[in-house]
Amino acid sequence: MASKQVILVTGGAGFIGSHVVRRLVNRYPNYEVVNLDVLTYAGNLENLKDLESAPNYRFVKGDITDEAFVNQLFAEEHFDGIIHLAAESHVDRSITTPLAFVQTNVMGTANLLNAARKQWEASFQGKLFYHVSTDEVYGSLGKEGLFTETTSYDPRSPYSASKASSDHLVRAYWHTYGLPIVISNCSNNYGPNQFPEKLIPLCINNIRKSLPLPIYGKGENVRDWLYVEDHATAIDLVYHQGKHGETYNIGGHNEWTNIDLVRQLCAIMDTKLGREAGTSAQLITFVKDRAGHDLRYAIDAAKIEQELGWTPSLQFEEGLTKTVDWYLANQTWLDNITSGDYQGYYEQQYHSR
Repeated sequence: MASKQVILVTGGAGFIGSHVVRRLVNRYPNYEVVNLDVLTYAGNLENLKDLESAPNYRFVKGDITDEAFVNQLFAEEHFDGIIHLAAESHVDRSITTPLAFVQTNVMGTANLLNAARKQWEASFQGKLFYHVSTDEVYGSLGKEGLFTETTSYDPRSPYSASKASSDHLVRAYWHTYGLPIVISNCSNNYGPNQFPEKLIPLCINNIRKSLPLPIYGKGENVRDWLYVEDHATAIDLVYHQGKHGETYNIGGHNEWTNIDLVRQLCAIMDTKLGREAGTSAQLITFVKDRAGHDLRYAIDAAKIEQELGWTPSLQFEEGLTKTVDWYLANQTWLDNITSGDYQGYYEQQYHSR
């Protein structure tokens, strides 16, 4: 059994974060898992209702951009590890409000690094700052090639630039102060609990309501897709077995053009909803391409596979079907998200006690 630890997960009420929190709480009952989330539009405590009575789980509402708050939290707690997932992550929003991404992704990360360094300065033994990042920091690929851990950074959006900046800061604290760190850069995630501004849940929700399916440009942009629970498994492995100071790329070996993905999704939804084949595909609507839209992302995950023994567990068609099944079985969750009603859950659950 793993030794007792207190682990801080930032952004633990978000899409990926909630799956990581659940895995840690259930897999390591002797760990104390502290979920820190500011509960912006993408943070939803309903994602973790099943953990509310778990004895080794606690939720703390707070903002990583608030330096005083972060310092106070670290003064009160004795964290052994930090898994840092909190981030503004939607490219479209970063084009509209870039400074919000700089504030959260760069300054928020810096606040956490500073607090960790101060708390652990007596000894870094048994401590770890794990920074979860994105493949978008590498820029755009042509039709050939893969991103490796040594690919030069070439971010193209305010989102990816802010994540690249935070990656550099984390490495700087390793080289300058000796702060024990690991970084992982992951391809596109999909699965249960994803906020429906992202492509797959957006399309599921719109097909359900027979609304248009907006596809940028001609839908030729290529992404590598990874089921979120496979990502959580990889994060668990990197946290426990990753070599300090190293970067691990996490990918699904699963490249799809946006248009082929949406057509596959339409076919699955037609079957699940009992609609005539081809019905949902008629909802596809091509819209003006996004500014700075990267053509292709693709991850070479050989390092994490060879060093830590991780591989994705699901083929994409199977994962996509499981994802559709989850959203159709949780339509109240989806309706609460799209209406904004979910934002009252924290007040109801935590302020009524």
